[in-house]
Amino acid sequence: MIWEDECYLLSKRKFRENANIINIFTKEKGKVDGIVYGGTSRKIRNYLQISNKLFVSHSSKNENKIGYFKTELIKPISPLYFNDKERTSALISICSLLNTLLPEAQQNKKIYNSFEKLINSINLENWFFIYIFFELNLIKDLGYDTNLEQYSTDQIKNDDISKIKIDGYIYEVPNFLIFKKIPVELNKTLIRKSLYFTRNVLQNKFFIPNNLLFPKSRVVLENYFN
Repeated sequence: MIWEDECYLLSKRKFRENANIINIFTKEKGKVDGIVYGGTSRKIRNYLQISNKLFVSHSSKNENKIGYFKTELIKPISPLYFNDKERTSALISICSLLNTLLPEAQQNKKIYNSFEKLINSINLENWFFIYIFFELNLIKDLGYDTNLEQYSTDQIKNDDISKIKIDGYIYEVPNFLIFKKIPVELNKTLIRKSLYFTRNVLQNKFFIPNNLLFPKSRVVLENYFN
């Protein structure tokens, strides 16, 4: 089985002496893993960085066996933010979430395009709000809708946070998420509360029911906004 596609690198781990097993998120094939021979060489390992955009050529004997990748760099992403702990943490966090939650070998063009939009917006000043809305949309695209818009009425108070019951759970939800509008003023408390909300939903609806380990990188991201 042979195919080519663009993708983003979600994870990598060493395999034998001179190879890596990588997980990628492709536009046409969804999440796929495979072996990169020579992946530990200086030339290749320099661009096999989490969140970098790659072009891959995939080959395998059949669909039931792990395939092999030849890789080329399309666009470096992570090196742009090596000196920015918050943005680096956000990139690692979202790649970890996708790597854990995306089904294997299923096309997810909507999530892919949304992810690419986030990647292209992470240099903006209000990137953290774009990140939060990405997580909220990811939750919906994975099959669970929080239906926050039903609370965009006079039910919510004139403060920044509302307590809302969703499927038996009480959540503290920043009001800007309900109205789907990025706040004018940057506020660490709102960012932290938003990250708490999406984390709790992710855990309650995906991680805990499926006995999955929640990524530490996602918790690290929250800590930057304490």
